Amino acid sequence: MDITTFSALAEPNRMRIVDLLLDGPLTVGEIAERVGMRQPQASKHLRVLLEAGLVEVQAIANRRNYKLRLEPFQQLDAWLETYRDIWDERFDALESYLQKLRAKENKQDPSD
Repeated sequence: MDITTFSALAEPNRMRIVDLLLDGPLTVGEIAERVGMRQPQASKHLRVLLEAGLVEVQAIANRRNYKLRLEPFQQLDAWLETYRDIWDERFDALESYLQKLRAKENKQDPSD
């Protein structure tokens, strides 16, 4: 996984832009309006996302529509899958341990 991806996504406004683009392509003006910032600021954030390869631009007439690129997010998901497996194993072990503790407490409960 490329550190550029994480750097680009670490900024809250860029994450908000990514969330907006989940619903489909938007122009920089639409993004700026929905995120609540000026268009130059939105353009700056979009440039970072573009350089990180997270978005792409489609020119239609005089409009530039930004949309998410699926590949980087699929790569991120694949990278995270390794960690999901580790955490699933740890949660399973914790659940087993807690069940043993509950069983032990139930055996020692003086109200029985």
